[in-house]
Amino acid sequence: MRHAGKRMRLSILLFPLAAVLLVSGCTNKQQVAAGGGAGRRPPAPVVVASVEQRDIPLQINAIGNVEAYQTVQIRSQVNGQIQKIFFKEGEDVRQGQPLFQLDKRPFQADLEKAIGQMKHDQATAENSRMQVERYSSLEKEGIVSHEQGGLLTSQAKADASAVDADKAAVNAARVQLQYTDIVAPISARAGALLINLGNLVKANDTPYLVQLNQVTPIYVTFFVPEGNLDRVRQRYSAGQLKVLAYPKGQSDGPVEGQLTFIDNGVDTTTGMFKLKATFQNKDRRLWPGQFVDVALRLSMQKNAVVVPTKAIQTGQQGEYVYVVRADSTAESRPVKTVGVYQNLTVISDGLNAGEQVIVDGQLRVAPNATVVVQSRLPATQTDSPAAKDPAGGGL
Repeated sequence: MRHAGKRMRLSILLFPLAAVLLVSGCTNKQQVAAGGGAGRRPPAPVVVASVEQRDIPLQINAIGNVEAYQTVQIRSQVNGQIQKIFFKEGEDVRQGQPLFQLDKRPFQADLEKAIGQMKHDQATAENSRMQVERYSSLEKEGIVSHEQGGLLTSQAKADASAVDADKAAVNAARVQLQYTDIVAPISARAGALLINLGNLVKANDTPYLVQLNQVTPIYVTFFVPEGNLDRVRQRYSAGQLKVLAYPKGQSDGPVEGQLTFIDNGVDTTTGMFKLKATFQNKDRRLWPGQFVDVALRLSMQKNAVVVPTKAIQTGQQGEYVYVVRADSTAESRPVKTVGVYQNLTVISDGLNAGEQVIVDGQLRVAPNATVVVQSRLPATQTDSPAAKDPAGGGL
């Protein structure tokens, strides 16, 4: 009887628990049935752009440094005191224009001294020459010996040599005097004046007096990976290559120049080779020491397939894009890219013109998932910073 009572009490306790579990299970089934797939991901809102075909310039982009076409550091070639300065800092000077004048008096005195010594020796040489002529006739008559005539001839030659040395000394003194007038060797832009009026200067001393930079024309040097060496050399040998320079902060109206130099070696530490372009720079938008974005134009690629660079994604298998199908589902499609021009990426394989690719909202998209297109943009329009940087990439 005791065992029967225990079993009855256990049954009474388990019955309410089973009823609760049964009701809960039915409720969950009803909710799932009513939801009809409430666990599905909702359609992702996206922005798409059309795949287009355009003529794209094949170019190599780099960061360039502006260099003066010629740079001259003006130094004195003689010792002296600066008496006059004929220009102002930062102004243009023309070739042959006077820049500095040193105290001429010591050099003028040296020149006059050299001239006086030359005149003295010229008189001595003339007297020796006349003695030789006189003794030559006496020697023929046998009045004087041959030895006396030879001595006079040797002395006349020595006196003539002294005159030649004096002439050289006079010329040297004139040159030293001319060095007191320091003129501009090139037409250029003057820099800061490092030594002021009244100071003593020494020949070829440091610091220099002023530095001149020629800015019209001007150079831009830049470095390119060695993988581009062959095609750059081939295009360069076939004709002139255009180089575009964009000063920092400017995205349009580039300065146009020509490639004029390819270095004769590749830097083994960086794997880069040096190029130099020449710009006429008449408007002086380029300035020595400035950094610019450089685009080296090689050729034009006709009917290239392009998409906004924002559409390109990178995964474990490489680059891919999301293509929106006609049924509003997203397809993950691998692509092959061959370069970038402005805000566009050139596609060599994987896309056809007219297809729609997702350019915004990819983080919420899954392969074969449904998407909702909020807006459509042309391939040339994007709000990414790359669109403002014409030298953001290159083919």
